[in-house]
Amino acid sequence: MITVIQRVLKAHIEIKGSIHVSSGKGLLVFAGIKKGDTDKQIELTAKKIIDLRIFADENGKMNLSVKDKRGEVMVVSQFTLCTDNTKSGNRPSFTLAEDPSAAEEKYEKFLRCLKSYYVPERIKSGVFAADMKVGLINDGPVTIIMEK
Repeated sequence: MITVIQRVLKAHIEIKGSIHVSSGKGLLVFAGIKKGDTDKQIELTAKKIIDLRIFADENGKMNLSVKDKRGEVMVVSQFTLCTDNTKSGNRPSFTLAEDPSAAEEKYEKFLRCLKSYYVPERIKSGVFAADMKVGLINDGPVTIIMEK
């Protein structure tokens, strides 16, 4: 599983010209499910994201998590993170990405895990495999790439 985690002041997802969901201060997580990703990897990634200390404490040190800040977490499925960059040429290959039906099942598990580690109402998501427009105001910017 590959995730790109961005600390944001706010974010939103638009689908078919309408705002599907929006969030305030917290995290925007792009999640790519790779072939062979296990339930354990998904659980560990979810826990790590919720506990990731990338918010400033009273001394300005990145020492607080999204749950410490009582922020929101917005998750976007993004199979394009699973690009095989080792091949020659300029066209990306997505052979590392899980098949759509299995990926959707694992993505839903990822959302359930996030909700089990944090306040469920503060976890928001796009629609799996939808054509989404994602808007955000990055805070920092702070962007973390995590692969489990």
